[in-house]
Amino acid sequence: MKRSHLVLFGLAAVLGVAAAGSAGCQATGGRSVFDNDGGSGGEDSSGKGGSGAGQAGNGGSSEDSVGAFVGPGASGSGGSGAQCSTDPSVDDDGDGFSEAAGDCNDCDANVSPGSIEVATNPDDPMAKPADEDCDMVVDNVAPASCDDNIAIEDSNPQNGARALDLCQFITPDEKKWGVLNAQYVRANGSAATYSRHIGIQSNFGTNVNVQKGTRLLTLSSGYARLPSQVGACGGISCSQIGSGIAPSGFPQDVPGCSGDTDINDDVGLQVTIRSPKNATGYKFKFKFYSFEYPEWVCSSFNDQFIALASPAPQGSINGNISFDQNTNPVSVNIAFFDVCDGCALGSGEMAGTGFNQWGDAGGTSWLQTQAPIKGGDEVTLRWAIWDTGDTSWDSTVLVDGFEWVANGGTVVVGTDPIEDPK
Repeated sequence: MKRSHLVLFGLAAVLGVAAAGSAGCQATGGRSVFDNDGGSGGEDSSGKGGSGAGQAGNGGSSEDSVGAFVGPGASGSGGSGAQCSTDPSVDDDGDGFSEAAGDCNDCDANVSPGSIEVATNPDDPMAKPADEDCDMVVDNVAPASCDDNIAIEDSNPQNGARALDLCQFITPDEKKWGVLNAQYVRANGSAATYSRHIGIQSNFGTNVNVQKGTRLLTLSSGYARLPSQVGACGGISCSQIGSGIAPSGFPQDVPGCSGDTDINDDVGLQVTIRSPKNATGYKFKFKFYSFEYPEWVCSSFNDQFIALASPAPQGSINGNISFDQNTNPVSVNIAFFDVCDGCALGSGEMAGTGFNQWGDAGGTSWLQTQAPIKGGDEVTLRWAIWDTGDTSWDSTVLVDGFEWVANGGTVVVGTDPIEDPK
């Protein structure tokens, strides 16, 4: 059961203001940092938040050691002159941080140690570099890789999250953004024992590279191993898990194609994360392969990959945010199944993977899903895969490159092919 193309889109937007530089009572300049492609801000794996120490603006105002204005303060050159409270212990902009707690601009709720840094748009003549995360460094959006040297058989789910480029981990009492919890699970969210159905790879075969950092997460209804690696399946069907319980509403049938209702060899990674205060959404990349293609398109054997979000955002299907423009789930029926012998992208991206080596197979190009979120909210995401109808003709998904969207505007649930993947 297959579809022939997967398109979901992201609306991103223009416009957003993040005040630059000095903290507290007076905004000393606006910054328009938002482009119209829905890009994302960077992620700081260190989680550090600056003290917010400020300097006097060009208009002659002075600040105390935590960046609070102690005088009336005229507006700086080009400044707005907007006045906030001078009490450094008061959270003037309601973002959860006062100046005393490290907020370097308590006039702007998008600026605090709980925000994520956003790169200045070089094409916007009005854009001014700013320090959104208050670490005293402007435009430090590119984190150091946090997934170096993770072994393929590493069983720590936190390292599974790191392979997705989720680098910052926090405790519930911290106000910062980051990962609160990570665990390997079955499709219904129950705890899973680590098995060869999970793998952390530095590539996937000869022609498929990681999208961010140095590792990607591999989840498989077979074995998440390449033919050259210890523990490889060696064929189209391998099983260590057996029968499972699908989440409510799944397996999802494709319109006109009735699928089976039982699932097997289901495995997933589940994370609970808190978003940055200035985030409007998030996105991640994935790539799906299946031995079910092409023989079992529009059949009862409709292996599926889902990305469940809880709370479910508007536009999701039973919480699932990865599907095509026809609401087809990610399976052999997905619209952009275009990697195979005779497909638009050919079979090169199966080289060295076992797919198209142990049997006929196909896959998608790299795809990207995005979904909305409110700043400071918590969401639980579960990436899961399973065999539908039996334990045979296995399927595998690669997941990588999680990023926050923090450029303002509206983010809608959608999945698109990536025009220029690595």
